[in-house]
Amino acid sequence: MYFDAVTIMALVDELNDTIAGGRVQDSVEINEDSFGLEVYAHHVRQYLVISADQQFARVHLGGEKLRRGVQKPSPLGLLLRRYVEGARIEAVRQPAWERVIVFEMDGPEGVFELIAEPMERRANLLLVRDDGIIVDCARRVGPQENRVRISLPNRPYEPPPPQKTKRDPGSLALTLLGDMLDVAPGEQARQVLTRHLLGFSPLVAREAVFRATGSTTTRAADTSARTLLNVIEDLFGAFGAGQWEPGNAIQDEQVDAFAAYRLTHLDGWTPVASISEALERFYGPMVGEGAYAAAKQPVQAAIVEAKERVSKKLESLRRSLQDDAALEHLRQSGELLLAYQYTLTRGQTELRAQYEVDGPELVIELDPSMSPLDNAQRYFEKYDKAKRAREGVPQLVEAAEQELAYLEQLESDLALASNWPEIGEVQEALQAGGYWRGKRVAQPGGGKSGPLKVAADDGFVIWVGRNSRQNDAVTFDKGTAEDLWLHARGVPGAHVIIKSAGRDVPDGVLRRAASLAAFYSQARTEARVLVDVTQRKHVRKIKGGKPGMVTYRNESPVEVVPSAE
Repeated sequence: MYFDAVTIMALVDELNDTIAGGRVQDSVEINEDSFGLEVYAHHVRQYLVISADQQFARVHLGGEKLRRGVQKPSPLGLLLRRYVEGARIEAVRQPAWERVIVFEMDGPEGVFELIAEPMERRANLLLVRDDGIIVDCARRVGPQENRVRISLPNRPYEPPPPQKTKRDPGSLALTLLGDMLDVAPGEQARQVLTRHLLGFSPLVAREAVFRATGSTTTRAADTSARTLLNVIEDLFGAFGAGQWEPGNAIQDEQVDAFAAYRLTHLDGWTPVASISEALERFYGPMVGEGAYAAAKQPVQAAIVEAKERVSKKLESLRRSLQDDAALEHLRQSGELLLAYQYTLTRGQTELRAQYEVDGPELVIELDPSMSPLDNAQRYFEKYDKAKRAREGVPQLVEAAEQELAYLEQLESDLALASNWPEIGEVQEALQAGGYWRGKRVAQPGGGKSGPLKVAADDGFVIWVGRNSRQNDAVTFDKGTAEDLWLHARGVPGAHVIIKSAGRDVPDGVLRRAASLAAFYSQARTEARVLVDVTQRKHVRKIKGGKPGMVTYRNESPVEVVPSAE
């Protein structure tokens, strides 16, 4: 779900009402890309969350005191302490229609700006001096990544490029809107709006089209330009006047969406007091993993139940492999019936005989309605059927073992999940695998989470998968044959890739990657963890296995202390 320009319009209004004119009393680094400011304004302490997470970037006021979540502050974290603590927030502004929030501040180091860019895949937080020079930023972007917008210390801050092909909805005329719809009659009207007009995220476009036509998927050819224009004027007129109606769409206790205006195309609309409250309900309070304990409970219960079922199935299969006596009894019964067929009398219901001279007496049940030969044939058929079934048991055992390993990986994914979307991905995986009992529910938190990208020394990049789907992407999409691949030995956990580009990997980079692999594994609480290292070309997907399930060879171990640093 987009943290769109309209959301930022409402948020800027709220922040100017609540924290503008306030003084920052404390700054905390919540995690590797999220920061918090404690602001005292209008005789009230407010807690501002600014996250540059590449998938779930956000800015809003939090309902609870923020706590530091990193052991060692980053360079940006240290600079924020120096610049921001004690600074006064003069104003909060948004460049027109951009997904950018600028905090104008005056502090111990003079006048500066803290610029938040909550854009998925390009999110950033930049500390910029009064002369427009970047002091530091959460995500450093060099010319090899973006030749247009370089975000590095001591470089000028470049705002996002202007959206020259889009028009301001405030200047939209009926004839122009009609032309837009006529040019693409087969497209959905919402797609026309997002392509041609500023401020129209997919959510805003869906809502506008629904209000105009009663459906979110109406084609442009079937949409009345006049009716749609009236809706757009009403919506954006309210936005311009600051007439916000923040809330969430909630179904089955899951928060499906947030907006600064009433969403009529989604069920379960629930008004809230502020856009910050709506955002926090959607993303969850950023106060550490413990905040999500209640959300994790039903998901964990489903995993435990699934593991119990698969474990019982696996035990039964393993017992069947060991139960040779029952199979032999069928074969021996058939052979004894053939040997004693001429001694059997009509109506006899059992035969007692020894297969071995010094062996135990076997009791063989007979069907009195069948001849001795047919009874023998019945036992041989049962034996052949049981033998054929047993031949497939080793494959069934292997499949059950893989299934159990996958559930254990999901359990590890859930333990590491630190926000709604990550919890939702585990729940979605359970639903897809048929492990979730009861009604299917939507994944909370919108989109898919992305793997962690870590910039290491000497220009090396480390990719860390933090759940099963990410592991699959890190190993087989991010990794190439000669890159190094790491995984904590013998436990579920992260797939880690060191992008080497054919270079030798320094020991410091290797150990840092190994520490990350250990931290993002089931063994993260251990004092020291063995991590296997091999080249990516020695890692193979398990045939028919779930996402992230692999085998590997030619590994060498390295022992490290788990660390997210």
